[in-house]
Amino acid sequence: MKTINIQSFKTSVGELLLGSFNGKLCLCDWKYRKMRASIDARIKKGLQAEFVVKKDEVIEQAKQELNEYLNFQRKIFTVPLLMIGTDFQKTVWDALIKIPFGETSTYMNIAEDIANKNSVRAVANANGANAISIMVPCHRIIGSNGSLIGYAGGIKTKEQLLSLENDMFI
Repeated sequence: MKTINIQSFKTSVGELLLGSFNGKLCLCDWKYRKMRASIDARIKKGLQAEFVVKKDEVIEQAKQELNEYLNFQRKIFTVPLLMIGTDFQKTVWDALIKIPFGETSTYMNIAEDIANKNSVRAVANANGANAISIMVPCHRIIGSNGSLIGYAGGIKTKEQLLSLENDMFI
């Protein structure tokens, strides 16, 4: 049986579930989010593997980089990522990674960036299915009117992350 190493990780902005597979981070997600079961099932099915609570180098690197980010010491993550999803989801997640640190975008902007301006709703769904939070910065997506909109870690957490980036950006 193939395994995905997982660990819980408490941070100043909430508790994350970290997971690695074959030397890459495949999970960095809010432990208590509404879609927890469906995200976990997608990752297990996509990798044909089961979760095992175990530390490893990739998870330790992710913890270190997340701590540095939350302590105003890191703007770019270097831990190798393994995104599990459809081709469309991966395209959206790649577009999220391209949103510059300290900046925000909208579902419409992402749809236009991936040359599919009619896919705003699908972009929103892919954003919500992101299993590598913070590192694939779905928190940088705001409403077209500038309002803070849904976030798996909660609106308060989203506000904290955007504030942290704005403070570090200056």
